[in-house]
Amino acid sequence: MAHFSADDEAMLQAMLRQLFQSVKEKITGAPSLECAEEILLHLEETDENFHNYEFVKYLRQHICNTLGSMIEEEMEKWTSDQNWGEEFGYDTVVQHVTKRTQESKEYKEMMHSLKNIMMIVVESMINKFEEDGLRSQERQKKIQKEKSNSYCTDNCSDSDSSFSQSYKFCQGKLQLILDQLDPGQPKEVKYEALQTLCSAPPSDVLNCENWTTLCEKLTVSLSDPDPVFTDRILKFYAQTFTLSPLHTTKEIYTSLAKYLELYFLSRENHIPTLSTGIDITNPNVSRLLKKVRLLNEYQKEAPCFWIRHPEKYMEEIVESTLSLLSVKHDQSHLVSQKILDPIYFLALVDTKAVWFKKWMITTAVQQCVQYFELCETMKADEALGRSKPYGNKQKTFYYSGQELQYIYFIHSLCLLGRLLIYTQGRKLFPIKLKNRKDLVTLTDLLVLFTQLIYYSPSCPKMTSSVHLENYSPASMVTEVLRILCDQKECAIECLYNNTVIEALLQPIHNLMKGTKAVPYCSETALIHIADILARIASVEEGLILLLYGENMNSSEGKSLTGADVIAQFSKKLLDEDISIFSGSEMFPVVKGAFTSVCRQIYGTCEGLQVLVPYSLHESIVKAWKKTSLLSERIPTPVEGSDSISSVSQESQNIMAWEENLLDDLLNFAATPKGLLLLQRTGALNECVTFMFSQYAKKLQISRHRKFGYEVLVTQVASTAAGAVALQSSGFINALITELWANLECGRDDVRVTHPRSTPVDPIDRSCQKSFLALVNLLSYPAVYELAGNQGLPNKAEYSLREVPTCIVDIIDRLIILNSEAKIRSLFNYEQSHIFGLRLLSVICCDLDTLLLLEAQYQVSEMLLNAQEENTLVTSESHRDFIIDSLSVERNHVLVRINLIGGPMERILPPRILDKGDDLYPWPMFSSYPLPNCYLSDCVTRNTDLKQDNIVGKLLLHFKMCDKQTEWIENCRRQFCKMMKAKPGIISGEALVELLGKFVLHLSESPSECYFPSVEYTAIDANVKNESLSSVQQLGIKMTVRYGKFLSLLKDGAENDLTLVLKHCGRFLKQQQASVKSSLLCLQGSYTGHDWFVSSLFMIMLGDKERTLRFLQQFSRLLTSAFLWLPRLHISRYLPTDTIASGIHPVYFCSTHYIEMLLKAEVPLVFSAFHMSGFAPSQICLQWITQCFWNYLDWVEICHYIVTCVFLGPDYQVYICIAIFKHLQQDILQHTQTQDLQVFLKEEPLHGFRVSDYFEYMEILEQNYRPVLLRDMRNIRVQST
Repeated sequence: MAHFSADDEAMLQAMLRQLFQSVKEKITGAPSLECAEEILLHLEETDENFHNYEFVKYLRQHICNTLGSMIEEEMEKWTSDQNWGEEFGYDTVVQHVTKRTQESKEYKEMMHSLKNIMMIVVESMINKFEEDGLRSQERQKKIQKEKSNSYCTDNCSDSDSSFSQSYKFCQGKLQLILDQLDPGQPKEVKYEALQTLCSAPPSDVLNCENWTTLCEKLTVSLSDPDPVFTDRILKFYAQTFTLSPLHTTKEIYTSLAKYLELYFLSRENHIPTLSTGIDITNPNVSRLLKKVRLLNEYQKEAPCFWIRHPEKYMEEIVESTLSLLSVKHDQSHLVSQKILDPIYFLALVDTKAVWFKKWMITTAVQQCVQYFELCETMKADEALGRSKPYGNKQKTFYYSGQELQYIYFIHSLCLLGRLLIYTQGRKLFPIKLKNRKDLVTLTDLLVLFTQLIYYSPSCPKMTSSVHLENYSPASMVTEVLRILCDQKECAIECLYNNTVIEALLQPIHNLMKGTKAVPYCSETALIHIADILARIASVEEGLILLLYGENMNSSEGKSLTGADVIAQFSKKLLDEDISIFSGSEMFPVVKGAFTSVCRQIYGTCEGLQVLVPYSLHESIVKAWKKTSLLSERIPTPVEGSDSISSVSQESQNIMAWEENLLDDLLNFAATPKGLLLLQRTGALNECVTFMFSQYAKKLQISRHRKFGYEVLVTQVASTAAGAVALQSSGFINALITELWANLECGRDDVRVTHPRSTPVDPIDRSCQKSFLALVNLLSYPAVYELAGNQGLPNKAEYSLREVPTCIVDIIDRLIILNSEAKIRSLFNYEQSHIFGLRLLSVICCDLDTLLLLEAQYQVSEMLLNAQEENTLVTSESHRDFIIDSLSVERNHVLVRINLIGGPMERILPPRILDKGDDLYPWPMFSSYPLPNCYLSDCVTRNTDLKQDNIVGKLLLHFKMCDKQTEWIENCRRQFCKMMKAKPGIISGEALVELLGKFVLHLSESPSECYFPSVEYTAIDANVKNESLSSVQQLGIKMTVRYGKFLSLLKDGAENDLTLVLKHCGRFLKQQQASVKSSLLCLQGSYTGHDWFVSSLFMIMLGDKERTLRFLQQFSRLLTSAFLWLPRLHISRYLPTDTIASGIHPVYFCSTHYIEMLLKAEVPLVFSAFHMSGFAPSQICLQWITQCFWNYLDWVEICHYIVTCVFLGPDYQVYICIAIFKHLQQDILQHTQTQDLQVFLKEEPLHGFRVSDYFEYMEILEQNYRPVLLRDMRNIRVQST
């Protein structure tokens, strides 16, 4: 419609004239203009010839051309997603497709285009009405004069015809043609009759009463030996198919199908046999193929129109098709003498059964069930016979019997693959075949498909070299299995069972034994198998099947699971322990294919647990190093040398394999423990650099991963080494540059035609992605490595073109704006500074980050000074704060970073203004202390003496017995009862007694002790001169302030806590190993504040001696490794490579299992994290490191600590899972609003109580404790 010519305008005018002439009487009889419009609007309902008008046909054809493909895609998508063949009817599909079509851009453009064109046409008709009328009369007279010489003048109407035809068919004319088509008539007469029929409008012919007789006559005439005569009949059929609606063309289709059915049943026709094959140059065969192809072309198009017509039309077409395809000849005992059935010819013109695929898009499943009988004679050995190679002889016009059988096999294979997608199709199984005693089940069929992959050789060359499609059995079966894998419900029912998996793994089993799987097993077959296994492993149900089998109980027997076999085989391939394929060009592709399957498995927490024993990361990194050396040795091609192309191809292959191995290694970073393994390989920097290069190209990780690199970046940024790798790769630089472009500069390559809109959100949408990326990146380990011990530039002048390149620059330019030079350097000062303050608010929720920024940059002082400057003097002694977006934001941040407390212990001012007279009732301040209105009154500061007495009596009731273990278990049971019944009594002095006595007995029990006893004899005088970092000093002040607010600490507590921390530093230093590392976090003592010791000091009510005694005893327990993070900082109890990694066991063990259990227990939350590009491990590491300070109220923090001490370190994992379960609805909501990271870091855990989830955590303990504790106990000797 883009080029509307004068010819197009004339054609449309002719169509409109025909329409208006046909409805002239109806319109002129209308009493008013409104009535005339109503008549035209409802013309389809009142005019039986509506669909015969050429203008209507034109519109229908134009709509089909413009929207047809989109409608078909929508129908395909709807049926595949909803499986509506089982649950939905036509009306549902029509409503859905119509709605999507009307909402589409294509529909609106089409309507706009049609409207403009019709306005032109109608205006032209109005302006030239008289002139057009005269021309029409002259043309009509001329046509009538020419036709008056014809023999049919008396039988013709003088009315104008549709679409520029000269006459309209009437009964007499059609009767004359019937007479002329009589077999006894001369050839010339029959030719002329068909010529007349073809030149007439099909709609006129089909509307005649004698049409049925004519149809029968044409069907009989198809058997005429004259090829020219039958070709003209087929031409008429084709014209009818193209130009007529379904309810008329179905008669043509059914007559053609009936003719073909009778043709194949007739003994007079010489139909080829399998032994003779098909020679398409044979005239009889050529004519038969033309008829079959015409039938097939209509089969492909018919479903496009079924949706508009009643089911009876569809049923007649389906029934006639099935009747034709069900034709069977009396079979000879010899297969070679078998007469070819219609299905062979249909398969020849439509090898991949496209017609059946299109029929299945609509609801033809039930009617097509009979067609499955066509495959009854297919057995595995017959399929193999069909697929044997056929040599190199070129056959363009002749198909042998073997080739025909093979084509029939491919057609049936494609049909079965399409049939299995649908529920009703799968319900056909099991079926009984004539030549087999046992029923054929779905599993049997899928096993047969699988065997065809590795039993069959390459495909026979049945087409010319121009035809590029691969018709080999392996590729065709693989394509079918891919389709089944993509349909989740279908895959679960068909593929996800042990029998099918064993069939897929059978050649691997045999290859690992040192022999080829089958005589024809090839590298290509293995690649196909790996492709299917990777698709199975990429879906949760398939992954579970590969990991554990169908019974989900790995403890039964010691047989290898699918994942074990794949991992062993992949390791042998990578280590080149399999000699069968050595030297093959396809060998790297095979290795890559199976490593990709492993990648799908070890990219998940549960999959990595199974594959860890195979040390695949070591094999992959060895292969990568070997490939890197090869790539370095590739000679530089010399211009003019013949070897340029070969060298270039070789280098491309090596580089592709090298990148593939790096991608495999990178995917270990998808899980916390996998990241530890990756770091141990020494290839972390190369992998992150590769990730950045792919990220810059906007490439996804792999075809099976649903999300991009955000989750990987979050995992990597949670570790110190990962943050350094991100910095050195250029990732952080690129991220900050992109942020600055969106925030300050805008893109240079975009032509500005109008000013940028003023942002209405605090953070503009163009910067939201960069903001979340920085939030993901700036964990405390990352902040310390990237900004630790670095001062701010604080330049006297900043160029407007000076772009930040690192994290320190972002802090300097967006957060700490303490000079006029910084403010003047920003184009959008207010918007940019709010961005920086919002970023500061989020990252300072990590208390270690807050203390670091406060120690290095005095963030609080800068904010207070800014608030002081943002005031208005109202009198000599009074000044008011100016309320604007920046002062409100600064006020919020100041309260957040200076006030510690859980959801019920502190009140944070909102960031928005209220409605009414008092827009911002919250008091601002420019000096400490904070106004009292931000301190909550709901804090319980005193412990009830009655509660202390209850716990005291309970402790006395625990009598010591000979078996100390029995006393410990009894104590744990009583603790659980208290937590479920009266959790509030576990606080104050009672809690001190409870913890002290319990840990004392644990430390005296050899079975409960994990670390050896360490002698420590230092006194206060010995440690008085020890120095604490500025971060620890600020942390002490923060702890004391919080403790006094809760009435737990008294004056002098600051000095006592300082001594406690100095003692702890010396005590732990005795157990540390010497490490040489470039990481800042490993160059001295623990870099953060000791939040566990601070919490314990508050629990002990500021008692220094009790705190130190408890810590010495507690340090022997396994739980200390996970609650007290400085306990294992560069500890000699950890393996050397673990120490060098700088990754704490809380990250690679606790948070690893948190992610694993989260996926199993709260899958919606796990998916929400991935959709948000965030990792649960990062927020959990932050919670655990600071002992849930600012996230839970003090009572719940105590319950968290005491629960883990009493019940074991695995309860740390269960509590985090319970928190995510508690937050599920909030997490899902914030996933939709795309601020999940900000919500989890900024918001406290409202309404969460440890005691409320005790029963749930006990269930988790029953299900997961053996695995968790075993892995937690292995942190000292971990060597994988």
